[in-house]
Amino acid sequence: MNVEVTLLVLSSLIIFSYGFDLFARRTKIPSVILLLATGVGLAYAGRALNINLAGIQQILPLLGTVGLILIVLEGALELKLDMDKRAIIRRASAAALAILLGTAFAVAAVLFFVFEAGTWRLCLLHAIPFAIISSAIAIPSAGTLPAEQREFVVYESSLSDIFGIVMFNFILTNDTYPIGAFLTLGGSLVLIISLAFVFCLGLLFLLKSIRHKIKFLLIIAMLVWAYSVGKYFHLPTLLIVLGFGLILNNAAAIPLRWFQKHFMYTHFPHDLEQMHSFSGESAFLVRTFFFLLFGIGIHVQQLQALNLWIICGAMLLAIYLVRAAYLHLRQRALTTTSLFMAPRGLISILLFLSIPQTERLSILDQNVLILVVLATAALMTIGLLSARSSTAGDSNRVL
Repeated sequence: MNVEVTLLVLSSLIIFSYGFDLFARRTKIPSVILLLATGVGLAYAGRALNINLAGIQQILPLLGTVGLILIVLEGALELKLDMDKRAIIRRASAAALAILLGTAFAVAAVLFFVFEAGTWRLCLLHAIPFAIISSAIAIPSAGTLPAEQREFVVYESSLSDIFGIVMFNFILTNDTYPIGAFLTLGGSLVLIISLAFVFCLGLLFLLKSIRHKIKFLLIIAMLVWAYSVGKYFHLPTLLIVLGFGLILNNAAAIPLRWFQKHFMYTHFPHDLEQMHSFSGESAFLVRTFFFLLFGIGIHVQQLQALNLWIICGAMLLAIYLVRAAYLHLRQRALTTTSLFMAPRGLISILLFLSIPQTERLSILDQNVLILVVLATAALMTIGLLSARSSTAGDSNRVL
């Protein structure tokens, strides 16, 4: 294709994605389903026109990582921390950790005991990507929910990403789990929290000091740099992204005189609004092309195999049984919306693709992941439709 045709296609895809987003807000059908379907259509069109699109999937990990950073930042920039929010933060944190652990062990048990897929360590390693809630899908989809439910989704999905990455890296880098491995893990968490605090203050000071008209792109680049350095050393540097967004959006309410003196300035509200807009539009762009490219790699014929549906069904059963049990027993908040507001997506794909080929389980491939992503997105649609049709606070309660 020549330059003009390429530009026409790319700009058309962005326009379509924007239309999908508007359509999703009205119908509650996640735009990710429409993007994946468009990617499948592009693959068929490419084969009909003898255009090889397979090679472009190699940039998926790059797009996915940048998209994850931008989406977590966008979600954090929407959260206000005050005394009234402590309860929801505690509930979301507890839910994210408990459901992640419960789901990972439940899915691993299915792989190990039912399908005899491999060793327990490998089954657990493969289960973690399927246990993580995708903030890339959950946060945008929660935009029409009531404020408290939306904030819970943002916190739970963002923390699920972070906890999941920590757990995945721990299992991936350790063949055995002596007490020294857990001490190292605890030390790395303390280190990254300390570094995150210092780095976030540095970014705030930089935001205040920059007089050049290009400042937000520099801030994003530094967040990507920090995440990449931490990722290289297997540190959960997504905490830096989440912390920076939270501090930035709540800076005016921090009751510390030295903080207000050194980090606040006259044009801060305007810069905050601009940062929010820039991160949101950047996340939209990256998310669009990530799911389009992932859709290009979907082969519909391969999804018809019965064994794929059996494995997918067993995983979904484990996922939602654990979630239902926790929400009902611990939070007394089991509704159709809360149960199904747990899509899998970008982070699941990234972690699954990062498993070394030498450690891959033979019964699990990309097609199983695709089915789980699509199924959880479809079930989330049911949950969102239930929230919209509900006329009373408890009318969509399951138990």
